Amino acid sequence: MRSGAKVAIVGGVFVVVASGVGYGGYNLWNGITGGSGGTTGMSGADGRRTGPVTSEEVTSTAKDFLAAWAAGEADRAAQLTNNPVDAGPALAGFREEARVSAVTITPGAATGSGTSVPFTVKATVTYQGVSKPWTYASELTVVRGLTTGRALVDWKPAVVHPKLTTKTATLRTGGAKSGEIQAVDRKGRVLTAEKYPSLGPVLAQLRERYGSTTGGRPGIEVYVDPGVQGAPDTTLLTLAKGEPGRLQTTIDADVQAAAEKAVARYGTASVVAVQPSTGAVRAVANSSPNGFNAAFEGKKMPGSTMKIVTAALLLEKGLVKADQAAECPPTATYYSRTIGNLEGFSMNGATFGKSFARSCNTAFIKKIDDVKETEGDDFGLAREAREVFGIGLEWKTGIRSVDGSVPEATGGAAAEQYIGQGTVQMNPLNMASITATAKAGVFRQPYLVAADVDNRTFATAERKLPTQVAKQLRDMMRLTATASYGTATGAMASVGGDKGAKTGSAEVDGQGVSDSWFTGFSDDLAAAAFVEGAGHGATAAGPVVAQVLRAG
Repeated sequence: MRSGAKVAIVGGVFVVVASGVGYGGYNLWNGITGGSGGTTGMSGADGRRTGPVTSEEVTSTAKDFLAAWAAGEADRAAQLTNNPVDAGPALAGFREEARVSAVTITPGAATGSGTSVPFTVKATVTYQGVSKPWTYASELTVVRGLTTGRALVDWKPAVVHPKLTTKTATLRTGGAKSGEIQAVDRKGRVLTAEKYPSLGPVLAQLRERYGSTTGGRPGIEVYVDPGVQGAPDTTLLTLAKGEPGRLQTTIDADVQAAAEKAVARYGTASVVAVQPSTGAVRAVANSSPNGFNAAFEGKKMPGSTMKIVTAALLLEKGLVKADQAAECPPTATYYSRTIGNLEGFSMNGATFGKSFARSCNTAFIKKIDDVKETEGDDFGLAREAREVFGIGLEWKTGIRSVDGSVPEATGGAAAEQYIGQGTVQMNPLNMASITATAKAGVFRQPYLVAADVDNRTFATAERKLPTQVAKQLRDMMRLTATASYGTATGAMASVGGDKGAKTGSAEVDGQGVSDSWFTGFSDDLAAAAFVEGAGHGATAAGPVVAQVLRAG
């Protein structure tokens, strides 16, 4: 057995301790257990085992693999996986690139169907004379090899560390690629991922982009290198702190705190708050723990919140007026696509403003032919979204963002777009910006970091909303948030100031309950929220937006 490697049973738990390089640790344990696979299991005509792996196979394979890995035997550990070509370099990199000098791996009891084994890694990382302990949990799954019939570890990079979620990602230890930053809010208050968890991926991107320009000095870290150009590293352990540079953001810590609490009530929820007068982002929050900034980078159908853009189009074309009657039948058909209202409601003689406030789908669908006549095609909504609301332009917020999409569509697909279904793709950042544009009358590109920090050029829309159109649009949103028949009145009841809103429910194929959307404004703050599979916009996303607006 190699120097420094020990195998023991402590309190009934298998433990491997290793602190050097050699092969003996694996061989000794393999001799004790008799190798992976045990002596049970069905065999085929050629002698290969078949059928599900047995509990004995799971236990022995997991122990053999973890023993080899802990002993520094990357090649031998890789041979116990179903993909040794990829597993070998990743396991070797655990010591060579991540600089692990000693490790203890402790398996737990099998979980799930009995084929998954959780384990805890307690390592020591050493780099340039600096050592630090590092502990984390991971999991492996044992499967039957397709060609050999052996019980093998189902190889995924996440076996080594759960943050290795792609084939290109690797663990490394060394000087960070970029200097550290101390991000502060608009009032100079320090923003950290510990206090504001949603800002974790945001701060990582800000560091990647601005770390080298704010005067910060890199520290020594264990980090995930994504292996993709432009993607930020993820710090896992800091061995020696660097000197942070100061970066001013547009975040408001009070609004951010409210946003964090608001989305935490739901499994998958996102919210963004934007200042209409400037475009400054005051908050961005996500409840999902996977590190994906869905609030900025998501792509979802926005449901009836899209009617803000559709209403602007109809008002600009002079096809409707907020205070004039508009048809609102139970259903409307366009190019064989029949669209109805919620629970089949209809309104006779109601104004277009009331149809907007009650979210009457058919009042919008009935106008598509008229738009087509004035435009000469079905593409009026796509042009309105881009030319007035800045959707689809290249926004330069300071971090990655998906800037919305309303593709040119014809026939029934165009009808779906009018009510935020079909091919329309938005995220809370986009919808908060659309609401901010409605409130201000002009598109101001959202941003997290001022343009002069790195001489970015903000996106600009081709034209403003005409004054009377903007006024009618705001008035209809006010009705939605305050009138007895408004779909957002309940959710916005606790919000003060000059307020308006729009609800939305997006029906997703294969999803039993629609996605909940809500967007609104209060004075000089606009916010939009998305809650996956939560139903009507007022019941889930509405309270999220209201909580954020109250904080502003």
